Amino acid sequence: MKLKSFDGLRFCLPFRTFTTQLICSLPFVAFAALLTVFLSATCQGQDGRQLFHKMQTALGGSDKIAAIQDFDQCVRADAWTDKGKPYGEVYKRTRWIRPNVLRLDQIGPGNSYVLYFNGVSGWEILPDKGFVELVGEELAFAKGYLNGIDLKSWLADRDSANVFTVSGTNVITISTKNDDSQKTEITLDIVTFLPVKEASISLADASHPVAIRTRQFEGWDVFQGVKFPCRIINFHGEKKVADIRVQQIMLDGGIRSEDLAIRPQGLKPDMSQCGK
Repeated sequence: MKLKSFDGLRFCLPFRTFTTQLICSLPFVAFAALLTVFLSATCQGQDGRQLFHKMQTALGGSDKIAAIQDFDQCVRADAWTDKGKPYGEVYKRTRWIRPNVLRLDQIGPGNSYVLYFNGVSGWEILPDKGFVELVGEELAFAKGYLNGIDLKSWLADRDSANVFTVSGTNVITISTKNDDSQKTEITLDIVTFLPVKEASISLADASHPVAIRTRQFEGWDVFQGVKFPCRIINFHGEKKVADIRVQQIMLDGGIRSEDLAIRPQGLKPDMSQCGK
């Protein structure tokens, strides 16, 4: 499964601070060595799937996540190009119906579009092309966006093709069987077990993994017993491309797939529930 994702390392305990306080006598040096081995074994003993389940519990539990049938979110973002040039303010509305119906409406300077995808096919409205069917790279974009919806990726353990390992303390790695091109790393808060960041790692050069996309999460609020981040910061490589603030989230509002498939009036993004 290709998720949108992230990496990082933490110590099991404040080991460096602890060791600097030790007196450099032989007994203490020996003790420090034993403690290092113990901590290393503890970190390595973490199980990827179990750690993922801890994250699910922190988010509200897998049953509550799976019970959500539709999702309507409005966000405001400051955006930049990969070269650091500001786009300005961007407003986006994301609607999703479980399992595979997606509608995106976005307004921004030179960056407005509408996209509908039913899991197989769809369409989009672009400022320079008008109404077009989803094909090629645009179809791949829609599929990737759909798979990256948090309410889907937070249930990644229900897909038998996904493999879970631990690449560092509180760092979950998710890869796909028979696909060594990419992996996802999710770093969890060492206290709350909520996601801190998520990185999509390219393995095109296996000896030099590269984080091609990263999301950082800040601030959490609860909707129907499930926690959602209120701020998301996106990076392409090391370049910050979006600082996103959630304006509102509506769950299980009875969204109908046939309504999402309707072309918006005037072929303009439908932001009617987002105050735009």
